[in-house]
Parts: sequence; C-alpha cells; structure tokens
Amino acid sequence: MTLSSRFPGFTLLSLFLAAVPLTAPTEEISVTGTADWPADESLRREAQAAVDRGTAWLVSKQNEDGSWSNPEFPALTALAIWALDRGKSHPDAVKKGVDYILSCVHENGAIYREPSEDRKGGGLSNYNTALCMVALHIAGGPEATPVVQKARTFVAASQHLGGDMYEGGMGYDPGSGRAYADLSNSYIAYEAMRMTESVEDLRKDGDRKADLDWKRTEKFVSRVQNLPESNDQPWATDDPNEKGGFAYHPGESKAGTFEDEEGVIRFRSYGSMTYAGLLSFIYADVDRDDVRVRSAFDWATKHWTLDENPGMGDEGLYYFYNVLAKGLAAYGHDRFPGPDGSNINWRQELARKLVNLQKVDPETGNGYWLNETGRWWEMDPVLVTAYSLIALQVALGF
Repeated sequence: MTLSSRFPGFTLLSLFLAAVPLTAPTEEISVTGTADWPADESLRREAQAAVDRGTAWLVSKQNEDGSWSNPEFPALTALAIWALDRGKSHPDAVKKGVDYILSCVHENGAIYREPSEDRKGGGLSNYNTALCMVALHIAGGPEATPVVQKARTFVAASQHLGGDMYEGGMGYDPGSGRAYADLSNSYIAYEAMRMTESVEDLRKDGDRKADLDWKRTEKFVSRVQNLPESNDQPWATDDPNEKGGFAYHPGESKAGTFEDEEGVIRFRSYGSMTYAGLLSFIYADVDRDDVRVRSAFDWATKHWTLDENPGMGDEGLYYFYNVLAKGLAAYGHDRFPGPDGSNINWRQELARKLVNLQKVDPETGNGYWLNETGRWWEMDPVLVTAYSLIALQVALGF
C-alpha cells in the first residue's frame, strides 16, 4: 500500500517535486491545492505577493560562491534552493546554489563542509547531507542523480541501529562515535529519504539500493512520544495536557519536565517536535488510524496557536511554522475544531500569519522574515526566510 492510499489527501511537498520530471515510475510524495482557497482570493493574492517579495530578497542575499548565509553549512543553501519556487524561480541563482552544493560532496556520499573549528556534532554531516540531497533532486537535473544516490547510501548508513533508546533514529554526525539521535535530525533524514526514493530505480543493474529500516524508525519515533501504551520510556505520561505530543529525543525535552503526583519526572510535549513526530510516523507508513498518529494530531489541535511554538514560546518559531505546514498537509485535514471550538482553516490562518510577519525592505521592496529570539539560528534571516517561504508555499498548495 502506498503512502497516498494509506493517507487520503497525503499531500506533502510537491512544491519541491512538481518541478522535477520523474524519469522513473516510483511514486513520490506530493502536495496538492485546497478547495478552501477560492473563498479568499484576496488572501491568496497577498500570500503570493509575499512569496514574490521573499524570493527576490533571497536571491539578493546569495554569496558570490553560490552559497547562502554561512558557507560552512550547505544545508542553508539547500533550504534557499527549496524556497525558490521548486527551482523554476530565479534559475540562475538556483544553478549557482546547486554548483556550490556539488562542491561540498565527499567521496563517501556525504555533503558537508569540514568545520573551521571543533564543535559538537562535527560537520553536521547527516543534517547537511539530508537537506542537500533533496535540493539536488529538485533542482540538480539528471547529472545530479548519482550524487543523490550516494547521498542516500550515506544517510541510510547513518541510521543508529544500536540496541539502545536511540535505535532507529538519526543524529547530526554519524562520525562522532557516540550513541545519539534526536527527532529533529531524524525527521529531516526520513523526509529526505522518502522524497528522493525514485533515484533508486535509476541505479545500475547490480548496484545495491539504499533505504532506512523503517520498522526501527517507527520504534524510535514511538520512544519520543508522550504515549505510555506505545512508549517504553519511563517518562511517558498520559497527562491530558501532554498526551500525544512529542519531546526532543528519548532522554530530553526542550520544553522541560514536570513532577507528577507520584513524584515521577515527566517530559513536556511541544509544538515543533509534535509535528515532526506526526510527519515521521507518516514517512514510516504508520496508518492514520493508528493511536499514535491520532494522538499526535489531537495534541496539535488542542494546542493550536500561531502566536508561539507551543511549549517553547518564540524559540524555534519559524521551524515550527515550516514543520506545521508540512505535517498538516501530509495528514490531509485542511479544517479542524480549534481549542476554543472555532473552525480552523490552517492553510488560510498560516498564510495570513506569515504575510503579517514579513518585513519589507523600504529601499528595495523585497521581503524577509526574522526571529528576534535567536535560538537554533533563527536570527539568520536567510534561514528564517527559507522556512517561511516553504511553509507559505505549502499553505498555498503548490
């Protein structure tokens, strides 16, 4: 059974894939439009204008070498390419960006830059490779196919398969030698592997195909969810305010902890990781009627807000908007009851929010986004603008 048949309305990310001519029959994940949009044509036009301003701003910020933002992290260039309208907008800038990413390819298939100084996570090889291989798949053309295939082999080999609590997950850098995985790195890697599946059908006869162990993926994601019936970690709680949501990894929640009535320390759930968990279950082909998927969606709707990243305030806010858009598009519900009983149309609400948050340069008329709370690099306007453009395009349905 395919993802789209298992999840009616499974509509993730054709904004990246629609521009790519499929040269193999493998079905890939896509985003379609929504019937709700024609009812608010004015908002759609405003959102499209915000996309146009944002893409123009991004192009104006490209470095001479083709990269965006910090050249040490080619993932930032990959996100900018994704945001430039599926590779069809500003093709010269996209090509320069693709060439830069190709200059970061290593013999083992990884795509990253060696760090200029020692840091935890090293060159973030898994994170950079996952994002870059999708950018190449979208915009690199047929000549990038062998690079994407080798990148898939590298990412597949990076899945942590040790018999510990991180089993099935992904970390920043598999070369670090430590047992570690978190849901953010994991969902990005899972997404990259699903979005680039068709290149496996283009391998030469006899070449070994690369894929993840999706059953172990499912096991890891379950260990990050606040759902005691499916999570074997002692912190999982069925507290109504936390149940169904997600932490950061099986040993930590960025949203902190609380002590229950029995004195047990429990992890709090928060917004961005809950949508990442929802997406990860979908990528692992877990049925939408599964209690884990339903519970994740229930937590998300009960804590619906666009004024903050629930549980984290302004920290990671634009990452939250990005993964929220992809998660809800994948789940397939454009409308749902809000916590106050209102009828939420998430596509329109998210589009309106991002339009209102866009900053406009008075000299050029170009637009960008910025989070004044800088955790997780969100004071970088290139990163935040790429997140926002991707989210806005998903909300618009293209």
